Amino acid sequence: MAREQRRALLELLQRPGNAQCADCGAPDPDWASYTLGVFICLSCSGIHRNIPQVSKVKSVRLDTWEEPQVEFMALHGNDAARAAYESQVPSFHYRPTFSDCHLLREQWIRAKYERQEFTNPERQEPYSAGYREGFLWKRGRDNGQFLSRKFVLTEREGALKYFNRNDAKEPKAIMKIEHLNATFQPAKIGHPHGLQITYLRDNSTRNIFTYHEDGKEMVHWFNALRAARFHYLQVAFPGASDTDLVPKLTRNYLKEGYMEKTGPKGPASGQPAGPWHTDPQQTEGFRKRWFTMDDRRLMYFKDPLDAFARGEVFIGSRESGYTVLDRLPPSTQGHHWPHGITIVTPERRFLLACETESEQRAWLDAFRKVVDRPMLPQEYAVEAHFKHKP
Repeated sequence: MAREQRRALLELLQRPGNAQCADCGAPDPDWASYTLGVFICLSCSGIHRNIPQVSKVKSVRLDTWEEPQVEFMALHGNDAARAAYESQVPSFHYRPTFSDCHLLREQWIRAKYERQEFTNPERQEPYSAGYREGFLWKRGRDNGQFLSRKFVLTEREGALKYFNRNDAKEPKAIMKIEHLNATFQPAKIGHPHGLQITYLRDNSTRNIFTYHEDGKEMVHWFNALRAARFHYLQVAFPGASDTDLVPKLTRNYLKEGYMEKTGPKGPASGQPAGPWHTDPQQTEGFRKRWFTMDDRRLMYFKDPLDAFARGEVFIGSRESGYTVLDRLPPSTQGHHWPHGITIVTPERRFLLACETESEQRAWLDAFRKVVDRPMLPQEYAVEAHFKHKP
């Protein structure tokens, strides 16, 4: 009898929609919630276990199934659950994948099944109202300590602000929605709810590192920022569809990690980045630095949690004279790491070195994705600004 139930479940997995996890899209799910009627992956099953009042899970292959439970799964399935529990997901709301952090996946699952936010739009008010204020822990630029700071997001003013004191009348910083990005960085920040917010100041990137003890609150802030970006872009590009706009709301970095670089030291700590020059007749030694590839901006930092980059370089397209080589010039000296990369721009070369071959391949893949992508009209203006930095 048990063998028949298992065979029936395996057949259900072949139905359309059931071959991917109902919550994160991971392929070949081998767990299921027999109270919700969905097939899920091992990782998401652990989150479901934490909401037993809503979801009870079993392994498709290892656990014993009763016939009524199998029949329930047959009557439901992933597509039916998606139609029921995701019927009113706002276009701007982030839909996590299996590569996203635990917090995003957990809060997506809780929002769907426990809080039922996407069948009751009034429960979306915390991130869809166009205004949000509250306190986040923010890392100090100079001392590295996290202190509680008041943040205010206002779509009407098109800005996110934070204040150094509760009674302060003027904000410490005003971040325009137009140039704002947010990405979860739990490992870098050292907190499972860590959110990195970036914005442009004088066309240089500024980083702010935050977290909230309550994971739901942090994800609500994230989606509120996405909502503000979405509504800004709808006005800026009135003819664009939601499908065109949603990928522009927030972005994860293409690649981050340590490499060695040669060139000048860059500005003093706490100062915005200037241009990153490399002498073609390289004589200066290599230094280990933290690099971030953010769309077409390659930035380097002395420390991953620096507020400002020490230097930035724009990486354009192949048609505009940019190439990436998997080696250093033969005369290069002073690098400790053996796996070289040369970025060639119309003006100069940038010399980098990776510790391992796998890291070199990963960086080359990231650089080549950018170089192989044609530039958009607005990106030519960004490129021109980089060329004319003093």
